Amino acid sequence: MSSTIYNHRPLPPTAPAQPARNDPLSAREPFRTPEALEIIRQDFESISSEISALKLQRDEYEQKVNSQINEIASFRQALYELEERYKRQRQEYEGEALRLRSELGALQQQLPPPGPSNGGAALQAPPSNSYTVDGYYARPRDLDQPPSGPDRDMLRDRERDKDRQRDRERTEGDRERESTIREPRRKEKIPKAEPEHFTQNPGGGPPSKPTSTPVSASVHHTLNSHPNASTPPLPATHTPRPLVPGPQPQPSAVQPYSPATNETISGGSNPLSDLEPDQVPPELKKEGSDWWAIFSPNVPRVLDVSLSLTLTHESVVCCVRFSADGKYLATGCNRTAQIYDTKTGARTCVLADEGASKTGDLYIRSVCFSPDGKYLATGAEDKQIRIWDIAKRKIRTLFEGHTQEIYSLDFSRDGKLIVSGSGDKTARIWDMENGSCKTLAITEPETIDAGVTSVAISPDGRFVAAGSLDMLVRIWDVASGALVERLKGHKDSVYSVAFHPDGRGLVSGSLDKSLKYWDITPLLRNVPKPGSSQPVIGLSQSATVASNSVPVVGAKKEGGGEKGSACTVAFTGHKDYVLSVAVSPDGAWVVSGSKDRGVQFWNPVDAQTQLMLQGHKNSVISIDLSPAGGMLATGSGDWQARVWSYTTINQS
Repeated sequence: MSSTIYNHRPLPPTAPAQPARNDPLSAREPFRTPEALEIIRQDFESISSEISALKLQRDEYEQKVNSQINEIASFRQALYELEERYKRQRQEYEGEALRLRSELGALQQQLPPPGPSNGGAALQAPPSNSYTVDGYYARPRDLDQPPSGPDRDMLRDRERDKDRQRDRERTEGDRERESTIREPRRKEKIPKAEPEHFTQNPGGGPPSKPTSTPVSASVHHTLNSHPNASTPPLPATHTPRPLVPGPQPQPSAVQPYSPATNETISGGSNPLSDLEPDQVPPELKKEGSDWWAIFSPNVPRVLDVSLSLTLTHESVVCCVRFSADGKYLATGCNRTAQIYDTKTGARTCVLADEGASKTGDLYIRSVCFSPDGKYLATGAEDKQIRIWDIAKRKIRTLFEGHTQEIYSLDFSRDGKLIVSGSGDKTARIWDMENGSCKTLAITEPETIDAGVTSVAISPDGRFVAAGSLDMLVRIWDVASGALVERLKGHKDSVYSVAFHPDGRGLVSGSLDKSLKYWDITPLLRNVPKPGSSQPVIGLSQSATVASNSVPVVGAKKEGGGEKGSACTVAFTGHKDYVLSVAVSPDGAWVVSGSKDRGVQFWNPVDAQTQLMLQGHKNSVISIDLSPAGGMLATGSGDWQARVWSYTTINQS
């Protein structure tokens, strides 16, 4: 038997080889996957529990936030209700006081009249605020922002005192107006012999005599039933008239302006400021979700107004300005200027100087588009004027020179010049091409705060007008820089000026709660046109310039200027400071915004209010009318800017 079979290699085993007992790595291999899956499962469960906890936390925070929001809303609603209740109670008390006053007046009619020494002492209008107010309240920025630092409590108490004083003045003024309306009616019931030589007041008002006591321009009626009572003078008439006993004719609502007598048209007391929406019939009001408008019952309704856009900001809206074509609106707030599409409300541009100081606030006080719409000028608290290239969102030019905050800017129609007004008592004209500057200084004593609050360039580019804290409106000649007119008549700081589109008039708004229209046609005769060789006659502090039918410079005449300009229309009716004014592009309307939160449309011909608009929860700091017509913009301390549309109603 052959033995070769034993020489072959053995066959491999059919069963898998068992790992060696001393190899730990091989021993763990079958168990690696389950352990990894277990670790992943544990991590997943941990993350899921964390997510659940975070969701619970989020829901809890949302619930707290919603609760706080609801509490704030309820608190706000309670505050509004309290304010309405206070107004109603105040009206009831005033009505009762007027009733008692009326009864007292009726009893006095049966008694012998008091001697002349007592005349005029019964009702004296309170003096209005002087421009020599403390530094905090003398600045435009301080109307809607709280003070900071250790003086906060003192200033808060002072503001409360001033608010109480204003309330007392309003109450007394309302009583005086009511007494004025009732007084002639009582006199008509008591027949008296009228002397043959009696002549009526040509202006339709009561006899007047000069008085040094500042009186609100809205009071044009007699304030006392006694015929010898002292009455406030008409705004631009100072000739004493004889005091004649007997019934006096009640003045008409409109006093036509006469160049010969230089009388001033005044709309008198304005009932719209005293009305509440609930007291107005439906045909005389229009309401939205958070706004309303009241139309005057004394004049035909020719306007309609509606809210178009609400633009919410992150701080107080200090200024609003339309572009020349009306397609865009620029606003200024803390650190940024923003541009919006007036059709869609979309914010198309935000301009912020990244190089500016990051400490404290930096409010943009004024914005102004160039006529071609390529640039936006901004004036701020840091005393600098920035000219922004809107397309590039970069600063094209930086104008420096002012030493205090810049409150107002305005471009000339050709875009070559821009004028600025500052608290440093100067207005400056800047050349957009070469950057040169012409300073228009106010040379008043240091004790007088004459900071410039508002500037405007006339449509023909010949004049710059500026309102200031010292109650004056000044007009300079652009070409020479000479001061050509000072307009006096306001009883408190002038916060806004705007030229009429025809260039022959100027509108001003003041902290005395009134607006004035100034006829400056004498300047158009006295000031040569650009390119003329005729010298410009400027004004000095004691200048004396005489011309045909023009008052001598230096004459202490209320409601007029030193070169013949005159206040021809006085608008009264706001309950608080007038902070901004504008004139419609067709010259048909004068519009004003006030600290009383209202906007009023005025007829510049007869000083009558067409409508009063209430759409903000804080002061209306700035307004502007679109040069294209039909749109009004308002900026407020409630952190909102709003765009309104106004249209003319066809009278069939």
